[in-house]
Amino acid sequence: MIEEAVAEAHRRGWALVLAATMRVTNDLDLAEECVQEAYAAALQSWARDGVPDQPLAWLTTTARRRAMDAIRRERTLRSKLPLLLEPEATVEDTVMDHPPAEDHDDEIPDERLRLIFTCCHPALAQEAQVALTLRLVCGIPTPDVARAFLVTEPTMAARITRAKKKVSGARIPFRVPHGAELPDRLRGVLAVVHLLFTAGHTAPSGADLVRADLVDRALHLARMLRELMPDEPEAAGLLALLLVTDARRATRVDAAGRLVRLPDQDRALWDRAAMAEAHDLIVAGLRDGRIGRYALQAAIASLYAEAPSYAETDFAQIVQLYDTLLKIWPSPVVALNRAVPLAMVAGPEVALAEISQLDLPGYQYLPAVRADLLRQLGRDAEAREAYTQALALTTNEAEREFLTQQVDG
Repeated sequence: MIEEAVAEAHRRGWALVLAATMRVTNDLDLAEECVQEAYAAALQSWARDGVPDQPLAWLTTTARRRAMDAIRRERTLRSKLPLLLEPEATVEDTVMDHPPAEDHDDEIPDERLRLIFTCCHPALAQEAQVALTLRLVCGIPTPDVARAFLVTEPTMAARITRAKKKVSGARIPFRVPHGAELPDRLRGVLAVVHLLFTAGHTAPSGADLVRADLVDRALHLARMLRELMPDEPEAAGLLALLLVTDARRATRVDAAGRLVRLPDQDRALWDRAAMAEAHDLIVAGLRDGRIGRYALQAAIASLYAEAPSYAETDFAQIVQLYDTLLKIWPSPVVALNRAVPLAMVAGPEVALAEISQLDLPGYQYLPAVRADLLRQLGRDAEAREAYTQALALTTNEAEREFLTQQVDG
């Protein structure tokens, strides 16, 4: 019971508690340490005294008190110990002794979004920004972050550690950026929200195909981004992509939780209001002329969604949009996704030849797509082998059950 309450508070409030603690510390490592200690303390305190009426407020107060105690100890240590050499002033010293007078919180209305913008610091490489933010702010486990970047867990753990060390070693001040600084951080923030949604839309691991809490959080953040930066076309494009993709949520699994493929989903149950909102955002973006990665992905998803049936989808136009997307975002994952409509236009043999050139080690959807194309060509033994390869790489139970059926079939 207590463990469940703490786990739920972690899912709902980790980012909020971390953000509040960061306000005290201006130090990411210290804030993370204090928040972890607060959650550990909750296990004992709540077991003894009961779960508080406001668990997140309890955790925030505990973490902030621990942070203030740590800061006081550090200040006492620096003032009492004799110094053989006067240390050179650093940004961290300045931040610790003289907290920034200005606060730009009113420019970013959501606590989680503020922290994401704060962590997407330009001193870090974008991949480091996104990985660090997904892990620390969004609470995505390191193995799942690794899967999002198509690398091994040890590799991702090392990258996150290096990013944290760079933050600490370079004395990077973590503060809410000015309004003028927001566009420079937008690319990283968009990537964080998109990957957060992706981790919820198809959970990298676990029993359920969808993690609704992550999907809903990503949608909320995307809406906040759109309101915060209404003139940024990619903020609108991302919101459109998330809306039109999530519109199918209710039909992606059956009553038993088994995966249902797109061609077999009941389109009458799709969220038409979300699709209409996405359509309006896409049309407005196309008229604006500043079409980007997320807007193009949204347009592709919309073509799939708005067709009367899967067979009546305009696959030729989708292939053209993928070609445009590959020019501005030359990703092997995009090339793999393009193979599905290409098979409908030019045949599975052409699509199979296209994906044979892709290098996506550890990405389960490459052998899964290959298996589907092989099955379309009647090469069933090769298809079963490819499905088996995909199964070995898959950790989501709903997807594993589907792939097992394909192997056995």
